[in-house]
Parts: sequence; structure tokens; C-alpha cells
Amino acid sequence: MDVIDLHCDTLLKLQQSNGKLDFKGSDELSVNLARLKEGQVKIQAFAIFIEPDILVEEKYAAALEQITYYQQDILGKNPEIKQIKKWDDIKNLKDGEIGSFLTLEGVEAIGNDLTKLDHLLDLGVLSVGLTWNPANLAADGIQEPRGGGLTAFGFDIVAKLNSRKVFTDVSHLSIASFWDVMKVAKYPIATHSNVLDLCGHVRNLNNDQIKAMIERNAPIHIVFNPPFTIGEENQKTTNINDLVKHVEALVELGAMKNIGFGSDFDGISSHIENLTHIGQVQNLVTVLEEIFSKTEVEGFAAKNFLNHLPS
Repeated sequence: MDVIDLHCDTLLKLQQSNGKLDFKGSDELSVNLARLKEGQVKIQAFAIFIEPDILVEEKYAAALEQITYYQQDILGKNPEIKQIKKWDDIKNLKDGEIGSFLTLEGVEAIGNDLTKLDHLLDLGVLSVGLTWNPANLAADGIQEPRGGGLTAFGFDIVAKLNSRKVFTDVSHLSIASFWDVMKVAKYPIATHSNVLDLCGHVRNLNNDQIKAMIERNAPIHIVFNPPFTIGEENQKTTNINDLVKHVEALVELGAMKNIGFGSDFDGISSHIENLTHIGQVQNLVTVLEEIFSKTEVEGFAAKNFLNHLPS
């Protein structure tokens, strides 16, 4: 069954290795070409994430360097992987080809310069989260103690994303920032979040947020990270059934047509049993098929996302 995965941090790993990791099959990469094929992944999103300890004046260059790794190590060396630079490109994917696109996790790299954002969008970024966990010039993230919302600059960014038909990702936003985004974003998405009611990690979405996303026909993609699935204090092994409970909770809230996958592979330090890399994603599909119809699972795996593209 075709799968679309909306979040991985593989570009950061390639950057940190200074090009020593081979995207074709390095076991150190949870997302690589061999594993994408094994997992029947049709589209993989690659996040640009700049770590907080990078100097402010070096962040934009670091973002461009990650894009270079994407262009040279992923696209350049693997002709079966194609870049999706605009949503219509998805229709042109042939059998045996894997689509891919760039996302931006936090806008720290652009400083206060919208022209830098324009450049990143021109290079093919199709989804932008305003923050990682801390605050920045655009908004407060979920771990910013003051819990503020969007700044004037943040609202300008969302307006830019609207005009460019780019998703605004809510996954790392503070509660206030989330509601600000929902007021103005034409294309909200949660690329990697689970259900707060089932797991009390601050990164998960509460029921009011989930219902607001459903009302907006916004995609909600579950994340394969144990701390967001059963909690950070829980010492038991996380299994696929634990993750499926989040799918069931979303369905109960009315999100059957919104659910998708956002693994966070190569950005997480622990893994769900039998879901340790993208090549094992069909294990999740198999368990879901025991509970839901094939048509419903095809929606979770790929088709829901394809039905909610910006237009």
C-alpha cells in the first residue's frame, strides 16, 4: 500500500555526517532509499531543521546547506527520487518513482527577512512550521514559558505562505500561536503530532485543537515517537498498538478523513517496536487493516493527504 510520510530529519543527519552517510542504504539513516522502497513510500517529506545552538548569522547558510544535501545526495544520486516543487508535480510521478519535497521546521534561518523565505519557497519548500519548541521572531513555540502567539512578522509569514499555496505547520506551536494560525492560515497542517488525551506530552494536540483542524479539513499526521505515544516516564516498550490508539482517538473525534503519517524518523532517539525505520511502515498498515477497512487505511496511509492539498 502506498504511503506518504510528512516528516523526517534525514537532512540534518546527512549534514552532521559531512556527507559520509550514503542515502542509498546507510543503516544509520532510518530513512534511506532502500527503506523507502521496502516501506512502499510514494512520497517522503524532508524537513530542514537548524539546531538551536547554531549561531544566528549562520542559520540561513546551514539551511541552504541542507538543501544542497537534498539536491546532491538524495536527488542527484538517486534518479528514481523526484522533487515535488509544486503540488501538481505529484500527478506526474510514474510507477517506480518516489516523490519528495522540502519542509521547514522553524523559521529561525530567515531572521527577519521575508526575501529569504521567498528563496526557500522558490527552492521547493512546501510546508513551513513557524517555530520549533522555543520562541523566535515569528511566534512562540510550545516550550516557550510565556505562551505567547504570533508576532506581526509571524502573521506576515502566514500571509506569504497563503499566497504561495504552502502549508502552515502547527505541530510545534504554543497554544496561543496555534489559535492565531487557525485564524489566518488557508492551509494549516499538523505534520507530526499525536493526541494529548492519550499522552500528556505538550507536543500533542488537545481535543479542541483537533476539532478545529477537522473543521478546516486540515491534515493531522501521527508521529512515531514513543514519548508522544505513551509518555516520557512510561518505561514499557512502545508497540504499534499504542500508536494505533491515537488513530482510533482521532477517528472518534471525527478525523477519519484527516489522518496521515509523520514519522519523525532520523529526528527521534527511541522507536516503537517493529516500527524502527521507514521500511517497517507497512507493519503499521497491517495492524490498522485489522481494525479499519482497506479504503480507510489507504486514506490514512496516503490518500487523505492527497485530498487536502492546497489549491
